[in-house]
Amino acid sequence: MIVAVPREIKDGENRVALTPAGADALTRAGHSVLVETNAGGGSGFTDAEYAAAGVQIAPTAAATWQQAELVVKVKEPLPEEYGYLRPDLLLFTYLHLAGSRELTDALLASGATALGYETVQKGENLPLLMPMSEVAGKLATQIGAHCLQRDGGGRGVLLSGVPGVPPAEVVIIGCGTVGVNAAKVALGMGASVTILDVNHDRLRYLDDILQDRVVTVYSNAYNIARSSAYADLLIGAVLIPGARAPHAVTEEMVRGMKPGAVIVDVAIDQGGSIATSHPTSHSEPTYLLHNVLHYAVPNMPGLVPRTSTFALTNATLPYICFLAERGLDAALAADPALASGLNVRGGEITHPAVAEAFR
Repeated sequence: MIVAVPREIKDGENRVALTPAGADALTRAGHSVLVETNAGGGSGFTDAEYAAAGVQIAPTAAATWQQAELVVKVKEPLPEEYGYLRPDLLLFTYLHLAGSRELTDALLASGATALGYETVQKGENLPLLMPMSEVAGKLATQIGAHCLQRDGGGRGVLLSGVPGVPPAEVVIIGCGTVGVNAAKVALGMGASVTILDVNHDRLRYLDDILQDRVVTVYSNAYNIARSSAYADLLIGAVLIPGARAPHAVTEEMVRGMKPGAVIVDVAIDQGGSIATSHPTSHSEPTYLLHNVLHYAVPNMPGLVPRTSTFALTNATLPYICFLAERGLDAALAADPALASGLNVRGGEITHPAVAEAFR
């Protein structure tokens, strides 16, 4: 199979879908790999490294897409890439279709087949979303700590506090991979941490692994309103696989937050879990609303592209190899987890949560 890796064009996106080592594994298995020139530059990989792995370097994005049977990316196609979509193309990337009607319509109109990393599901686990959720969770606290600084636009609070001055209050909505990793970093930085979730088992798990160092609270409107009111940093980390994120924090709750408090909405790529959030970019990451600083960049792991690219390839490569070896139909039939990643095929939505998002 011809596997192609275009250069990412989303603002601030420096990840690449395949490391040279990953490309080497595919070429050793007899597949052709095509990488757009400088696709790996943002992650520190040169064209020469890819060429040494048996990769053909394509001079343009058009040449990369047009020759491909299977395109692997990091982020969803942008409008300037919609023209490359075609009925005989297989696309494998983060799609987050529930957050974008425009992209969904473009995929349907093209007839292309698209699998989303974020909906590949094995039992209750999301193996291709997990590594980037780990990165985003850790970054959420780091970014929030900077935003709380006066030069970051916040209320001028040090996350750890100092002797005689209490630490910042970090409130995390959602106890999944993002929330757990955000909590670990926040505790490591010395903050006071509250985490809310509707899953009692997850709350018990977090209480056990963090040895009573976090306050765990059952998530409902009353408790979210109470917690957000005392938060210095509020992290939105709610995820429903494939579906649009629910607005756990209402606009009225945001109005009730401390002046200069910070919101980091990690769920923004699925529509956001904060009612007042809208997508921002690495170029302009924050905005002020109701005197609360909002950070809502959909591709946060792009800030640490080398770490993220290694982590992503580690997770996706077995699935990419399986698709290339078996072909789409045989691969989906043999692997239910991969089959759950199918979002769009032949002009139809094939994932229930995506279909529900657009009624």
